[in-house]
Amino acid sequence: MIISRLDRVMADRKISLNELSQQVGITNVNLSKLKNGHVNAVRFSTLDAICQVLDCQPGDILEYLPDPPAKEN
Repeated sequence: MIISRLDRVMADRKISLNELSQQVGITNVNLSKLKNGHVNAVRFSTLDAICQVLDCQPGDILEYLPDPPAKEN
């Protein structure tokens, strides 16, 4: 599972959702969905723009957590 850590990076950089969305060039709604992990895909161009504005790496924003093992019946 991929977890979005965008909210943490934004807090560290003291940047608001509105400010980031304006600088990146995407809507508040789409950025909010990304921040809250309600998306299935992210364009590399969007990820690139976010990383440029926040001066970070993609791994600072996205984190991989393995799914827990399935329970046996």
